[in-house]
Amino acid sequence: MAQPIIDTQHQLADRRDHFYLLLSALFITSLVMGNIIGTTKFVNLFSITIADWFDFLVPDLVLNNGVYTMAVPVGVLVYPVTFLATDLLSELYGKEKTQRVIWMGFFMNIFLIAAMSLSHFLPDSTGISGATSTFESVYQFMIGNTLASMFAYLTAQSIDVKLFHFWKKLTKGKHLWLRNNGSTMVSQLVDSTAILSILYFAGNLGDAVNSIGALTILIINSYLFKFLFALLDTPIFYWATYKLRAHLAINDDI
Repeated sequence: MAQPIIDTQHQLADRRDHFYLLLSALFITSLVMGNIIGTTKFVNLFSITIADWFDFLVPDLVLNNGVYTMAVPVGVLVYPVTFLATDLLSELYGKEKTQRVIWMGFFMNIFLIAAMSLSHFLPDSTGISGATSTFESVYQFMIGNTLASMFAYLTAQSIDVKLFHFWKKLTKGKHLWLRNNGSTMVSQLVDSTAILSILYFAGNLGDAVNSIGALTILIINSYLFKFLFALLDTPIFYWATYKLRAHLAINDDI
């Protein structure tokens, strides 16, 4: 008679492990992908016409004939997913297991640098290689992006996890939107400022970014994108938390 209960507990533990691995893989894939493509390309997300009286507040770097354009590095497009993943991990699995994934991502960055550096320093097999110059261009940008990201990443993600659990404890597990957005919006400001500042002083940004003012605009643009993403992912966070709590039979005491 006890066998069905044991089987159910085993299946439940297996489901929890499965989703822990899934969220961890989503986090690490987004992190590594963002570091590889990084600032190799900036993309225009959208453009809006600014009223004439508002022009003086918008720098020329992102303003052309009264049209404001939000330009962000392609690496930023996937990076907000890392904060969604860590918020879900924090909510479902607790602070300790989430911090473990963050450190795992840090060491995967070290592995990425080591693997790419080995490929860079080994002699090229001339006549066989399909795109050596492409590899070297990506490597050049990736090293700077990854090193900058490792510093910003550890700082921002650790702040995100600590703030998440601070708000959760303060509100006694209520107001899910507050800990999701409150932790993410602060930590992403830290991340955007740290990584773009490091890349600027390392000379890893474009020629147009030649002043602190231009750097500030990039930071604001990058943060605005992450800020909007954090707002838009709130319904996703609510839905995923509700569904996964029920599916994994997780209580609120984590």
